[in-house]
Amino acid sequence: MAKHNELGKRGESIAVDYLIKKGYTILDTNWTFQKAEIDIIAFKGSNVIIVEVKTRSRIDFGLPQDFVKPKQIQQMIKAVDAYVQKLQGEWLVRFDIIAIYFQEKSFDLEHLEDAFYYF
Repeated sequence: MAKHNELGKRGESIAVDYLIKKGYTILDTNWTFQKAEIDIIAFKGSNVIIVEVKTRSRIDFGLPQDFVKPKQIQQMIKAVDAYVQKLQGEWLVRFDIIAIYFQEKSFDLEHLEDAFYYF
Protein backbone atom coordinates (compact mmCIF):
# COMPACT_ATOMS: atom_id res chain seq x y z
CA MET A 1 0.00 0.00 0.00
CA ALA A 2 1.29 3.48 -0.87
CA LYS A 3 2.47 5.64 2.02
CA HIS A 4 -0.30 8.24 1.50
CA ASN A 5 -2.93 5.45 1.55
CA GLU A 6 -1.53 4.15 4.84
CA LEU A 7 -1.68 7.67 6.28
CA GLY A 8 -5.30 8.03 5.15
CA LYS A 9 -6.32 4.68 6.67
CA ARG A 10 -4.58 5.59 9.92
CA GLY A 11 -6.44 8.91 9.98
CA GLU A 12 -9.78 7.20 9.37
CA SER A 13 -9.12 4.77 12.19
CA ILE A 14 -8.31 7.63 14.57
CA ALA A 15 -11.48 9.44 13.44
CA VAL A 16 -13.65 6.37 14.11
CA ASP A 17 -12.17 5.99 17.61
CA TYR A 18 -12.72 9.71 18.28
CA LEU A 19 -16.37 9.57 17.18
CA ILE A 20 -17.10 6.47 19.26
CA LYS A 21 -15.63 8.20 22.34
CA LYS A 22 -17.93 11.17 21.60
CA GLY A 23 -21.02 8.93 21.63
CA TYR A 24 -21.52 8.37 17.91
CA THR A 25 -22.65 5.01 16.56
CA ILE A 26 -20.70 4.01 13.45
CA LEU A 27 -23.03 2.68 10.75
CA ASP A 28 -20.51 2.24 7.92
CA THR A 29 -16.98 3.05 6.86
CA ASN A 30 -15.63 3.46 3.33
CA TRP A 31 -19.11 3.12 1.83
CA THR A 32 -19.11 3.53 -1.93
CA PHE A 33 -21.78 4.54 -4.40
CA GLN A 34 -20.91 5.14 -8.04
CA LYS A 35 -17.80 7.39 -7.97
CA ALA A 36 -18.17 8.51 -4.37
CA GLU A 37 -16.75 7.04 -1.21
CA ILE A 38 -17.98 8.15 2.17
CA ASP A 39 -15.32 7.68 4.82
CA ILE A 40 -17.63 7.36 7.84
CA ILE A 41 -21.39 7.21 8.22
CA ALA A 42 -22.43 7.61 11.84
CA PHE A 43 -25.55 8.16 13.90
CA LYS A 44 -26.05 10.47 16.85
CA GLY A 45 -29.36 11.66 18.23
CA SER A 46 -31.73 11.90 15.28
CA ASN A 47 -28.95 12.70 12.82
CA VAL A 48 -27.15 10.65 10.24
CA ILE A 49 -23.66 12.13 10.20
CA ILE A 50 -21.57 11.94 7.04
CA VAL A 51 -17.90 12.37 7.86
CA GLU A 52 -15.15 13.13 5.39
CA VAL A 53 -11.73 12.48 6.91
CA LYS A 54 -8.79 14.44 5.55
CA THR A 55 -5.35 13.48 6.81
CA ARG A 56 -2.08 15.24 6.03
CA SER A 57 1.51 14.93 7.13
CA ARG A 58 2.32 18.45 5.91
CA ILE A 59 0.29 21.62 5.76
CA ASP A 60 2.58 23.60 3.45
CA PHE A 61 -0.14 23.76 0.80
CA GLY A 62 -3.16 24.16 3.08
CA LEU A 63 -5.05 22.64 5.96
CA PRO A 64 -6.52 19.15 5.49
CA GLN A 65 -10.10 20.45 5.34
CA ASP A 66 -9.17 22.76 2.44
CA PHE A 67 -8.92 19.68 0.21
CA VAL A 68 -12.65 18.87 0.23
CA LYS A 69 -13.61 20.12 -3.22
CA PRO A 70 -17.06 21.02 -4.66
CA LYS A 71 -17.10 18.07 -7.09
CA GLN A 72 -16.37 15.67 -4.21
CA ILE A 73 -19.20 17.25 -2.21
CA GLN A 74 -21.61 16.76 -5.13
CA GLN A 75 -20.65 13.10 -5.42
CA MET A 76 -21.02 12.62 -1.67
CA ILE A 77 -24.52 14.13 -1.74
CA LYS A 78 -25.62 11.63 -4.40
CA ALA A 79 -24.17 8.79 -2.35
CA VAL A 80 -25.83 10.03 0.83
CA ASP A 81 -29.21 10.23 -0.88
CA ALA A 82 -28.85 6.55 -1.87
CA TYR A 83 -27.71 5.56 1.63
CA VAL A 84 -30.55 7.40 3.40
CA GLN A 85 -33.10 5.75 1.08
CA LYS A 86 -31.59 2.41 2.10
CA LEU A 87 -32.17 3.31 5.78
CA GLN A 88 -35.80 4.21 5.14
CA GLY A 89 -37.55 6.77 7.28
CA GLU A 90 -37.07 10.47 7.95
CA TRP A 91 -33.51 11.43 8.90
CA LEU A 92 -31.69 14.67 9.40
CA VAL A 93 -28.33 14.56 7.61
CA ARG A 94 -25.27 16.49 8.71
CA PHE A 95 -21.95 16.72 6.88
CA ASP A 96 -18.82 16.91 9.03
CA ILE A 97 -15.12 17.00 8.27
CA ILE A 98 -12.50 15.55 10.55
CA ALA A 99 -9.11 17.07 9.73
CA ILE A 100 -6.04 15.29 11.03
CA TYR A 101 -2.52 16.63 10.79
CA PHE A 102 0.31 14.31 11.80
CA GLN A 103 3.46 15.79 13.30
CA GLU A 104 6.12 13.13 13.78
CA LYS A 105 4.63 10.88 16.52
CA SER A 106 1.65 13.06 17.49
CA PHE A 107 -1.32 14.47 15.65
CA ASP A 108 -3.86 17.29 15.80
CA LEU A 109 -7.52 16.51 15.17
CA GLU A 110 -10.16 19.09 14.35
CA HIS A 111 -13.84 18.10 14.07
CA LEU A 112 -15.79 20.53 11.91
CA GLU A 113 -19.50 19.92 12.44
CA ASP A 114 -21.92 21.12 9.74
CA ALA A 115 -18.94 21.67 7.47
CA PHE A 116 -21.18 22.13 4.44
CA TYR A 117 -24.85 22.04 3.55
CA TYR A 118 -26.95 20.75 0.69
CA PHE A 119 -30.50 21.49 -0.39
